[in-house]
Formats: sequence, C-alpha cells, structure tokens
Amino acid sequence: MDLNTLWFVIIGVLFVGFFFLEGFDYGVGILLPFLGKNDTERRMIINSIGPVWDGNEVWMLTAGGAMFAAFPHWYATMFSGFYIALVLMLLALIVRAMSFEFRSKMDDPRWRQLWDMCIFFGSAIPALLWGVAMANLVRGVPIDADMNYVGGFFTLLNPYALIAGLASLTIFTLHGANFLTLKLGGGMEERARDAARMLWYPAALFLVLFAFGTYFMTDVQQRLGLNPGVVPTVAVIALLATRWTISNRRDGWSFILVAVSVVFSTITIFIALFPRVMVSSLDPAWSLTIYNASSSPYTLKVMSIVAGLLVPVVLVYQSWSYWIFRQRITPESHLEY
Repeated sequence: MDLNTLWFVIIGVLFVGFFFLEGFDYGVGILLPFLGKNDTERRMIINSIGPVWDGNEVWMLTAGGAMFAAFPHWYATMFSGFYIALVLMLLALIVRAMSFEFRSKMDDPRWRQLWDMCIFFGSAIPALLWGVAMANLVRGVPIDADMNYVGGFFTLLNPYALIAGLASLTIFTLHGANFLTLKLGGGMEERARDAARMLWYPAALFLVLFAFGTYFMTDVQQRLGLNPGVVPTVAVIALLATRWTISNRRDGWSFILVAVSVVFSTITIFIALFPRVMVSSLDPAWSLTIYNASSSPYTLKVMSIVAGLLVPVVLVYQSWSYWIFRQRITPESHLEY
C-alpha cells in the first residue's frame, strides 16, 4: 500500500468515526424538542451528550485537516464547489455549540426554548447536508480540466443527493434515539425506544432508496459490477435487523446495529470512490484521484509518522471519556446544561 492509498484510508476512517460518534449527537439534538416535555427532561437529553459532543466533532476537524494536508487539490475543489452548503453547515454548528453553552445561563422558559430550537436546527441541517455532500462526491459534480468546480449550489440538490441527505438525517436521528435508550433513566428511555420504533421506517426506506440510487444513478455498477459486495449488504441488513431488536427491547443491540449500518454505509462510499476522491461529471478523465490531488511524497511520509504517534493517544483519551461518563442520566443527576 503506497502512502497515497494509506491517507485515503485514514481519511475514510476519520469520516467513519465522525459519522458514528457525531451521528448520534445530531440525533439527540434533533429529538430534543420532541422527547423533552419539560425543562428537566430536556436538560437530561442535553446532558447525555454534554461531556462528549465537542470531542466527537474533533473527528470532522481532523478529517478536514488531513484532507487539506494530504490531498490539497481535493480540499480546494470540494470546499470551493460546496462553499454555500459548507457555510450553512458551519453556521449551524456554531449556533449549536453556542446553544449548549448559553441555554442555562438564564432561568427563563422563552430563553431556553429559543436555544433548544437552535440545537434542533443546528443538528438537523448538518445531518442532512453531510448526506448530500457525500452523495455528490460519488455521483459526480461538474469539474473542469483545471480541477475547478464549475457548477452552482443547486447543482448539488439533485434527486440522488437529496435521497442520501434524507437517509443520513433519518438514520442519525434513529441512532440518537437508540443512544438515548441507553443513557436516559426515569422512564424517558421508554419514550426514546418508542421514537426509535417509529424512526426505523423512514430510515430503512431512505437507506434502501439510497442503495438502489447508488447503483442506478452513479457509475458504481459499471465499475464494481452487479454484485454489491459484503460491505453495502451488511449496511442494509444491519439496519433492517434493527426492527427486531427495537421491538424486543434489545437496546444495546439496536445501537450496535445502527452503528454498523452507519459505519458500513460510509465505507461503501469510499469504496465506490477509490481511487478517485471527487468524480467529474463532465469528463471522467478530469476526476480528482489520490494521485493527481495529493501532496508530495515527503509530506505524506511526515504526516504518517506524526499520525502514528498521536492518533493512539487521542483514541485512548476519547475512550476514557466515554467510560467516565457512562452512567445513565436521571432527574436526580447533576445536570450541567
């Protein structure tokens, strides 16, 4: 495996970790105004992710930094072409972060309701736009011979990308509901389980539609053949099997299965891309690949050494954080947010 392929895999792993961890964060934020019937219950929901949400977002920042350093042409083309969508996402994430910090600064119901709705929109918008962005990478966008994006904002809002956006939105929300069944007490876990049971239907529908769309609206079938392979098959089966675990109150298995679906769906996207990083819809020869979009071999070598030293430390620290804050949140818990 050469360094170009290694860093493509590393960036893929970073996105896998981000969607797995931040996925249920987004889901919790989306469910906040619907599951929390009073301020105490909404504070319980927020405190379920309070100690970890900012650490989960580090995966996105690291993925973006790795993309910038390892594949600068990919970074430049993607961030210029997806500029409006990424600005909307960034603004939503800024408002979401502010909401966690500010909602409990005043003991005023209207003040807290305002920030609760900001948490909802700050979670729902990125959950939708990430699906749209990843789908467009696979489907292809207008990129010319100079690696410049020559489309507009509405070019990104094609049917395939919108299906992917709705799939990511509903699956992340289901992921959040399953997370809350494991983290909440005082009877709220039942409410979260009921939400998961209802959310399974749109999540399964949009994932299946996304799977079919990937085969009939992209070049995946021509490149990989009719057999979808193990990875996408596991992604779909895992989500479909979640219906049984939710109905039988196997909350841990429900969370694991949706996590498997998120992880394997993300891996499927990177398999469909490789060795490309962005597909040109104007001419396949103009697509960005791990070779024509990469940094110098020396840069990749230095990055590999640094990553090998620091990534294990980050993984140990984040695992420790989840272990420390593993207890269920109840009305009697000390609520920070």
